[in-house]
Amino acid sequence: MAFDLPQLSYAYDALEPHIDARTMEIHHSKHHNGYTTKLNGAIEGTDLEGKSIETILTELDMANGAVRNNGGGFFNHSLFWETMSPNGGGIPTGALGDAITEAYGSFEGFKDAFANAAATRFGSGWAWLCVHKGGKIEVCSTPNQDNPLMPGVGCGGYPILGLDVWEHAYYLNYQNRRPDYINAFFNVIDWSKVAENYEANK
Repeated sequence: MAFDLPQLSYAYDALEPHIDARTMEIHHSKHHNGYTTKLNGAIEGTDLEGKSIETILTELDMANGAVRNNGGGFFNHSLFWETMSPNGGGIPTGALGDAITEAYGSFEGFKDAFANAAATRFGSGWAWLCVHKGGKIEVCSTPNQDNPLMPGVGCGGYPILGLDVWEHAYYLNYQNRRPDYINAFFNVIDWSKVAENYEANK
C-alpha cells in the first residue's frame, strides 16, 4: 500500500504571521509531496511495501539512502504539520507538562533547550522532543531527514514534536534569521496534539 501525502487540517495561511502562506504551500505541496512520491518509488516491489512508516524507520538499513531520506522526510513532515495549529502556543499542562518540568526544571528551561537544539543544528535538519518508555522526555536534533526512530540516530526515543530547520521551512519569510523562526514556532505548537503523542508513546 502506497503512502499518501497527508492533508492539512488548516489553510496554508492559517499560521500567519508566524509561518507565511507561500512557505506553507511550497513546503507541503512540493517538498513533502516529493518525499512521499520518492518513498513510494523506493519501497515499491520490496519487502518494505505494506509496512507502517514507523516500522520502516525503526528497522531501517541506514545504507539505504532512498528510504532513509524520503522515509524520514515523509514521517518528519507528517508530524510537523499535525503538531501545529492556528490556535497553538501556550504552555503544556498535565502529564506532559509535568514531564517537561521534571526534565528541564520549567517550561522556559525546556524552551531554551529546544531552541538551542534547533539553532545549533549545522546546515539542514530537525529539532525534536522525544519520549522514552516510562515517560521521560528528551530534546535532541538530527541532520537532514534523519529522526530518532532510526537506528543509532538522535536520542532514541519516540518523536512527539519536531521543528524543521531546513532553509526551505523559513527562508522566504525569515531569510537567515533562524532564531526568529524558532521563536515564532512556539506560537503555533498544538500542545494538545503533542500531549496525545506523549500519552500514546510513553
